[in-house]
Amino acid sequence: MSSLTVSMIVRDAEAFLRGCLQSVNALSPEIVIADTGSVDGSMAIAKEFGARVIQIPWNNDFAAARNRALAEATGEWILSLDADEQLDATAAARLPALLANKAASGYQVTIRNYVNSVNERIWDQAPKTNDALLPSAAAFPAYVEHQNVRLFRRKPEIYFVGRVHETVGPRIQAIGGQLERANFAIHHFGFAVDEAMKARKNHLYREMGRQKIGEFPEDWQAYFELGLLELEQYRNPVEARTLFSRACELNAASGVAWFFLGLATFRMGYFEDAVSYLEKAEQAGHRTALVAETRGDAQYNLGAFADATVSFEAALKRQDGSAGVVAKLCLAMARDGKAEKGLTRLRTAMAEAPQVAELHEGLILVLVHLNRIEEAARAADEKLRVIPGLYAGDYLRCASLWAQVRNWPKASKALESGLMAHPGRAELLQAVDEVFQASGRQTKQPVY
Repeated sequence: MSSLTVSMIVRDAEAFLRGCLQSVNALSPEIVIADTGSVDGSMAIAKEFGARVIQIPWNNDFAAARNRALAEATGEWILSLDADEQLDATAAARLPALLANKAASGYQVTIRNYVNSVNERIWDQAPKTNDALLPSAAAFPAYVEHQNVRLFRRKPEIYFVGRVHETVGPRIQAIGGQLERANFAIHHFGFAVDEAMKARKNHLYREMGRQKIGEFPEDWQAYFELGLLELEQYRNPVEARTLFSRACELNAASGVAWFFLGLATFRMGYFEDAVSYLEKAEQAGHRTALVAETRGDAQYNLGAFADATVSFEAALKRQDGSAGVVAKLCLAMARDGKAEKGLTRLRTAMAEAPQVAELHEGLILVLVHLNRIEEAARAADEKLRVIPGLYAGDYLRCASLWAQVRNWPKASKALESGLMAHPGRAELLQAVDEVFQASGRQTKQPVY
């Protein structure tokens, strides 16, 4: 097998590094680690595995740091990893054939980014259910995939570019090298860290993203990357919209940039503009479920319920089984005068997946829209019965629906359940008093 160097930059990663280095043991690689100032036990762990460690200053430039590590490598091929990543057991058997491929200059590798919830998205990708390919990742319910060039030939003309979100891909393309797709995965745990660590990383990436735009003012991807950070991590759609707009100006063929411009615009409440940008995303070939769903959301807010129905149907065809989209579709159908068809479809979905909260929510909203308040109250009761971990507002709404049909015992029972789940909540206690006064009872329900 051609010789392989695992090349890394590391700082204070003792929580992850041992798992990473154990996962590459079977490859018998050279390991080169550029340490940017660790003060924990990371470098002691690195030396346990025979890594060659060099000390380098940190200058807010991931590409420069990775290139410094590359300069120390001697292998014919480079596998670039981060400390919070691991290989699974299949990689050792698959890598020899990849390294023997004389035509390839590098490989796009699938990165599995583990998340803490099946409802968590990264970028515009929905998560996939975890198949436990990597035993140490089995506790995570799902992951989101993306591709990056992580395996490549060691050549002077192949090096990392980009202060942040760095890659060697543009250099391989610039020299006319051939990029192929690898048949192994890298498992990444960095999106499942605690909130304090996420905040530190976001601050660093924001600062570096701004510097990258200053260095490469005509690079559409630099604007796009920073726009993602502003939109998803800092909840700043105004700044994100400006950045995505510039990305689209620089690269009108990028469907994903048009999509995120549409998403930021939607979150600002400019629904007509959002629909226009989302249609441009589709025209550019970015025909994902989330594009169609977001367009449906915008059309629904514009009162274009027939159009919203078409968009939600398209989203379901692209990603079958999304309960949230089923609920939105049925509500749009009800608002478009097709209430019974919507209710039938919603109840069919609920029979197949009775534990999905979005379906219960959709049924309640459809029934309220139809002014079938007692049915809505029963649907709200059922949601309280089968869905765990509900908010105080769910109990309040159930009580309010029962109060509208003057069923005071049911309203009181919903509030009693709410106070058992959320003891002492002021809004629930106030509602207990209101139900007591409205019902004319002589004694209140117990207060928890």
